[in-house]
Amino acid sequence: MTKADIVRLIAQGTGLTKTDTAAVVDGFIESVIEALERGDHIEIRGFGTFKVVERAPRTGRNPRTGSEVKISSRKAPTFKPSKELRARVESDDIEDKGPEEKKDAVWQEEKAA
Repeated sequence: MTKADIVRLIAQGTGLTKTDTAAVVDGFIESVIEALERGDHIEIRGFGTFKVVERAPRTGRNPRTGSEVKISSRKAPTFKPSKELRARVESDDIEDKGPEEKKDAVWQEEKAA
């Protein structure tokens, strides 16, 4: 799915124009990027968490020569999906269930983790 697909689906669902929807989607993405640049932690309930982690320095190998290469520490953006998102993705038949069964599926996921 591309950003254009997301814009089209949101525009269809909300009744906004694609231009207005694209501006909102672009604004959301830019806000997330700026927050991560500042090192902020972004939590969207029911979806997941974006944050920046510090990768430790390590020694790697050049695959061609096999010689050791020092890799310095760096910052990397990460995304951790929420339990609800993981449960919906992992469960093939959750759409066929009622609200109580959906809660139970999420609870089973929490119990397993």
